[in-house]
Amino acid sequence: MHCGACATIVLVPKVTFLPAGETFEFESGKLPYKGHGLPESLLDVAMNFGFHLEHACGGNCACTTCHVVIKQGDGNLSEMEDDELDRVEQAADFQVNSRLGCQAVVKGDVVAEIPAWNRNYISEGGASILGDAIPPPKTARGSGH
Repeated sequence: MHCGACATIVLVPKVTFLPAGETFEFESGKLPYKGHGLPESLLDVAMNFGFHLEHACGGNCACTTCHVVIKQGDGNLSEMEDDELDRVEQAADFQVNSRLGCQAVVKGDVVAEIPAWNRNYISEGGASILGDAIPPPKTARGSGH
């Protein structure tokens, strides 16, 4: 049985990054992929809106620099896979609601706090902990962009 009204429901998750208090909304399934982390992950959302979330490994679940602590909406993120769990447990200031921004895919409203050990460096004028060591995002070949 087809429900015509159901097809018109549009999910528009809101992601808030603390302590900046910046909130970004996007239409689920329509966010352009920025080439770092999983599509529609916290990192992908941040990159789409020009919000800096450190990601030294390029969003490949190989470091902990995109570590965030979920303050609200942990049930609105993808389930944590074993690779993420193994890696996030190594993060400075690991907490029960810790996630890696590159792996946590947004399914609904989420409030994520960037830990002080990471944000303090950025707020004091540092552009990135590793500077040019972060690889550029992957681009589609032949797109002309």
